[in-house]
Amino acid sequence: MNELTTDLKSLHEATLNNLKSSKANNTLRAYKSDFRDFGTFCAKHGLNSLPTEPKIVSLYLTHLSKYSKISTLRRRLVSISMVHKLKGHYLDTKHPIIVENLMGIRRVKGSIQKGKKPILINHLKLIIDVINEQKVDEIKKIRDKTIILIGFGGGFRRTELVSIDHEDIELVPEGIKITIKKSKTDQFGEGMIKGLPYFTNKLYCPVIHLKEWLEISKIKKGPIFRRFSKGLLLTDKRLTDQSVALLIKEYLNLAGIDNKNFAGHSLRSGFATVAAESGADERSIMAMTGHKTTQMVRRYIHEANLFKNNALNKVKI
Repeated sequence: MNELTTDLKSLHEATLNNLKSSKANNTLRAYKSDFRDFGTFCAKHGLNSLPTEPKIVSLYLTHLSKYSKISTLRRRLVSISMVHKLKGHYLDTKHPIIVENLMGIRRVKGSIQKGKKPILINHLKLIIDVINEQKVDEIKKIRDKTIILIGFGGGFRRTELVSIDHEDIELVPEGIKITIKKSKTDQFGEGMIKGLPYFTNKLYCPVIHLKEWLEISKIKKGPIFRRFSKGLLLTDKRLTDQSVALLIKEYLNLAGIDNKNFAGHSLRSGFATVAAESGADERSIMAMTGHKTTQMVRRYIHEANLFKNNALNKVKI
């Protein structure tokens, strides 16, 4: 009997580990962070957060709707549901009191969500130019320019960008191939390869800058993009994805551009928008960005063509 109990216990632990492993670490952290906010709300009002019930969740969503976007409400709902599943509790997120409440909130607030601004070609050039003007060691300039140019040129998510290792890079006559081992939409690590060709203008070419960065940094293995110590000595520690966002905001500010609505995602959305403006089709853009559905890519294409295919262009006044 004890042996059977031990077997069941080990199976239970292994199952929990499998459930946790089914989600990326960043996703699990987001779940926990969201659930903490829900827990704080429940504690303040004397309600149960785990296990909870649909009525309490609906009250929380109404509370949250006063200062949050619809997309945030949906994400919080998913997080609350996932934490319940991981802890062995059932929560009916399809209960009418939740579904109908969300529909009502959506009608009141509207469903249009403003994303972060894309970094377009003019922004990209201003950023690179302002980096060149900084009075810092050349090694930092080259690292920062390479991060931004590679991030833009490959339509990378910032987590993908900082995850690139030396072993993932292959220099070819046409440019560089970069293997992405795992991404947000590839949790099982099937991987994908992005090809970045040489740009005509060497000043803004991601391939040339990456080659310069590898040469000056002398990186032969491990993370490509690393932190500096206080004395601008290159360490072996990988940059965080948050560092990418901070770099972008810093250089936009130095270039005299209001950085409020820009973020790490601006490199990725910038690539997609510029590619769409230049006439690239959905498949070509998705092949580079790794989007699994056309919904987001079509949004970039629509925004890129907002004035190009505008009916008012036919009106003569």
